[in-house]
Amino acid sequence: MNETKIALVTGANQGIGYAIATGLGALGYRVAVGARDAGRRETAVEKLRVAGVDAFGVPLDVTGDRSVAGAAELIEREAGRLDVLVNNAGISGQMGPGWVQDPTTLDLDLVRTVVETNVIGVIRVTNAMLPLLRRSSSPRIVNISSSVGSVTRQADPDIEIGPVMAAYAPSKSFLNAVTVQYARQLADTNILINATCPGLVATAFTGFHGPRTPEQGAATAIRLATLPNGGPSGAFYEDEGVVPW
Repeated sequence: MNETKIALVTGANQGIGYAIATGLGALGYRVAVGARDAGRRETAVEKLRVAGVDAFGVPLDVTGDRSVAGAAELIEREAGRLDVLVNNAGISGQMGPGWVQDPTTLDLDLVRTVVETNVIGVIRVTNAMLPLLRRSSSPRIVNISSSVGSVTRQADPDIEIGPVMAAYAPSKSFLNAVTVQYARQLADTNILINATCPGLVATAFTGFHGPRTPEQGAATAIRLATLPNGGPSGAFYEDEGVVPW
């Protein structure tokens, strides 16, 4: 079996996803760049190759069954297995004034859209990639979450957690809970799965507001993607350590 490890990063054409792809590539991983937009995907692949990363593009819409199945088939043909899956693709959903999603006036279709991408999309991609991950000697799954998904922090009036985001924040709480369920189910395997918060990163997702660079936001995800065998599973991390549920 080829010793080069293979990593799929969803939403890897820009921002934190691109930084994760770059970081893993610098460690010698062959990186599958998962993204919906063909032009942005191929631009990202070319940039990674110029930087010395062995990268290839994977057409991937996490909300589509056929797209995800096609992505798994492409990785099967290209690499034969998968060592790392980083579920990075996510959306905030439409925000109101002050970047608020008011639960008292929330459009239910907005909630469905956010959960479809941030939670169901992760389940869809993870389950499609599991057969490939099981062929790895040290498979790792990293779910990109957010500290706003911490119910403990959200419920503490003494912690500044940002504006009310009644669709996005609960979607990340849901993702965290799903991560724990996977860890429980996979406890008797060598698959390690964890969630991470990249912090407030200046990317298109945040309107380029935030004190952190994409590289800083990618650091913990890269660490979790390269955990040694016997490492933690079913936990939620940020740079400073474990995030409370």
